[in-house]
Amino acid sequence: MTTGRPSRNPAGLAAVFAVHFALGQVGLAIGAFGGMLATVWPSSGFALAALVLFGYRVWPAIFAGAALAYITATGLVSSSLTFAIGHTLEALLGAVLVNRFARGPQVFEHATTIFRFVAIAAFVTTPVSATLGALAPSVIESTDWTQFSYLWMNWWLASLTGILVVTPFTMLWMTSLRLRVQWLELAESTLILSVLAVVCLVVFAGFFPADVHTYPLEFTCVPFLLWAAFRLGRRGMSSAILLLSGIAIWGTVRGFGPFVRDSQNEALVLVQAYTSVMAVTGAVLAAVVGGHKQAERQLHALATTDSLTGLANHRRLIEVLRAEVARSNRTGRPFVVVFLDMDGLKRINDEYGHLVGSRALARVAEALRTSCRTMDTPARYGGDEFAIVLPETTEPGGNVVLDRVSSRLAADPDSPRLSVSGGVAVYPRDGESPTLLLRAADRLLYQAKVATGETRQTASAQASGRRA
Repeated sequence: MTTGRPSRNPAGLAAVFAVHFALGQVGLAIGAFGGMLATVWPSSGFALAALVLFGYRVWPAIFAGAALAYITATGLVSSSLTFAIGHTLEALLGAVLVNRFARGPQVFEHATTIFRFVAIAAFVTTPVSATLGALAPSVIESTDWTQFSYLWMNWWLASLTGILVVTPFTMLWMTSLRLRVQWLELAESTLILSVLAVVCLVVFAGFFPADVHTYPLEFTCVPFLLWAAFRLGRRGMSSAILLLSGIAIWGTVRGFGPFVRDSQNEALVLVQAYTSVMAVTGAVLAAVVGGHKQAERQLHALATTDSLTGLANHRRLIEVLRAEVARSNRTGRPFVVVFLDMDGLKRINDEYGHLVGSRALARVAEALRTSCRTMDTPARYGGDEFAIVLPETTEPGGNVVLDRVSSRLAADPDSPRLSVSGGVAVYPRDGESPTLLLRAADRLLYQAKVATGETRQTASAQASGRRA
């Protein structure tokens, strides 16, 4: 999915500003431990995602959103502008480095680029905003310099947590949005996130059925994150991490959960460290699982696809035939196998060369592909022989497909001219197993080639007489 360019559209800039400002308000509302401090700054994550996806020209919306969010919360104009400058520089520098070294919008597809992303966020970009964020009250507002290290650590962790949690969620949902979602997948996603939410409320929000609400039960969330990684993929994991982090931070700020300590600063550091570690672990795990599933799909495609024509190969053909036999036995509906042979391939190879012969096979495959329905399976049986499995089809339907393939080849303007001969076998009349069906279709094909002297002609059990 390609993203738009709100940098060239005032309405798009306004939307980026509005979301950024709203997230700033959320960050300040979730739990500020006092004064200008925020537990988490989700605007950092959204700002980085917006600049990577939409381009660097959206920086004015980022700056304005950060400045206004802080001015409305604190009333300190000079400090808020200084902080907004640091926040904007953080996002710009992060976007440049992610685009340059971590594959930009595809950063969360591989574990290697995720680790690069974490290193960029932790050691390059967030120190910029943390430094300016801590300098603003210390210099402009004449705050005690002994608080500088505390302010710096707070802003560094708040921005880092926001980036590690919000950036994956924003980028994955905006770059891999699917318009069609299966109901079973939606139901499982809802179940996983609902159960995770209940567990998080018990662990972090004081819903544990006991007088003590600070038991160290944070590990109980891990199985549900694993479930999300294996079943929901990268987007589902990013949603789970966002849910977990939000509840953990909200509960800790209000005095519940395993990270509560006598010192609010200590509790803040613990919950930020926990959510950051869970965010990185979840993103890497989801990327590894996604890569493994993609590799499995690729291996399956290589094992079941003919490399020259792109059609199903012999192994896949047998699998489909077995499945159709089982379905036909359940439903009582027949299906047919059309067996085709390309006429004169040896002559084409001898006269034009093997490259032209290979191209001729690909042309026949394309004619088969365009002559079939979505539910049909065209396959290369081997050499110059092809087969088409037509579910819930009778013999006349098979003959129609065979004629359609011949007509497409006859209309093909490329040279040399191509034609095919074919036979149609019907299940269960001509055989009750894949092997018997293919053997019957091959015999009918041979009868057609012999009877017509290598001129394409439809052959069927009815046209060629009863089988011996």
